[in-house]
Amino acid sequence: MRMLRKGVRTAAIVAAASLVLTACGNGDTADLTDDTEADADATGDEETDDPGDDPDEDAAEAGDLGSVTYQEGEAIQIRSLEAISGDVAFLGIPNQRGTEIAIADYGDVQGFAVELGTPLDDLCSADGGQSAAQTIVSDDTVAGVIGTSCSGAGVPASELISSAGMVMVSASNTNPALTQTPFGTEGENFSEGYYRTAHNDLYQGAAVAEFVYEELGLTQMAAIHDGDPYTDGLTTAFQDAFTELGGEVVVYTAVNKGDTDMVPVLTEVAGENPEGIFVPIFPPEVNRVAEQYVNVEGLEDVVMISADGAQVEGFLEIAEAEGFYFSGPSLQFEGNNNEITDKSATDFLEDYQEQYGEAPSAAFWAHAYDATTLLLQAIDNVAEVGDDGSLTIDRAALRDELYSTSFQGLIGQITCDEFGDCGAGEIQIILHEDSSVTDATQIPVVYTFVPSE
Repeated sequence: MRMLRKGVRTAAIVAAASLVLTACGNGDTADLTDDTEADADATGDEETDDPGDDPDEDAAEAGDLGSVTYQEGEAIQIRSLEAISGDVAFLGIPNQRGTEIAIADYGDVQGFAVELGTPLDDLCSADGGQSAAQTIVSDDTVAGVIGTSCSGAGVPASELISSAGMVMVSASNTNPALTQTPFGTEGENFSEGYYRTAHNDLYQGAAVAEFVYEELGLTQMAAIHDGDPYTDGLTTAFQDAFTELGGEVVVYTAVNKGDTDMVPVLTEVAGENPEGIFVPIFPPEVNRVAEQYVNVEGLEDVVMISADGAQVEGFLEIAEAEGFYFSGPSLQFEGNNNEITDKSATDFLEDYQEQYGEAPSAAFWAHAYDATTLLLQAIDNVAEVGDDGSLTIDRAALRDELYSTSFQGLIGQITCDEFGDCGAGEIQIILHEDSSVTDATQIPVVYTFVPSE
């Protein structure tokens, strides 16, 4: 296993002194204050000689984004927004369960229970993310959100949740545009209050490019995505990094979600004579590619590389998946403990098996656990208990706390930078040679990419 350090810039941690609301297309901060301020404005109270009675000054003290208060006996509300139905449920279900376990392990926050409420489904789509986020922001008792599973759902969801003054932490969104691209520059879909423990795919794209170019010695590659922000973002990151190294992406093309006949696209690819194909798409479409490419003239001997979205039983179990390389987050969690809950990865997997009767079906379960403890710890750090026994969470203070929180998690060091990238950028590449092995953690690692600070 070769360890590489690529000179990628990692932004310094900052505590956000001001919130740039125009980043999410809403520069009207008045709409984001809490109901208490709105009620004060409506009363027309003329007793303004005392600065302490000035509604504007009260709002400033409460924070520009308002606050949420729970009365004694009520529970702190957070929400899970993951892909829990359809073809990509294999990704969202272990994320949701990771959150459930983390809430139980963390326990009460200053004597207040934490409730997840009814889990919401992002459907791994923009429409699903938007619809579920609208449900969340209509409930002003929600303190924060864990989600989404898919970057395509994360784009509209993060915009809505940010505009409502809330926070969201994703365990598996990896599209660079949600945080920063290139490093040090706000991504096209950056929103204040959005964070992730998942890696930025600028790292994954660079890892695949270096592996292909430097280890395999390939210089002519094809890239296939499916139009999803995740797959398009990752293939773009790969293309940019591969070109910078001296390679060439001879064809950059796409299939459609729901396609079953991949021969037309594969024939297009074969016409450019690539040495390998990077195809980081989800099942079932990746299954169809794997089953059909060997029957397309010119592709019999190409190197096939997919990514974390395909590291699932439904693909790994088919014979045609043998010989595929896969990139994804490092899964070498042995010896790692989440210092907030003092739970190890081994402890977590034992609990998961006991509670749900199976192992996690995708790679981001540890990221979800760490994302949830990140949110709960930040809530705990900013929450204030009043003389009446109520607990208040200032929304602006919560954002600031998330940007400055740092701890050792199951996946490694969790430290959020100013763009909301909080997780480790270590990427591993595995080689799948035995379709009877469907647990990605048991597949040999052939390459590891470790970004430099």
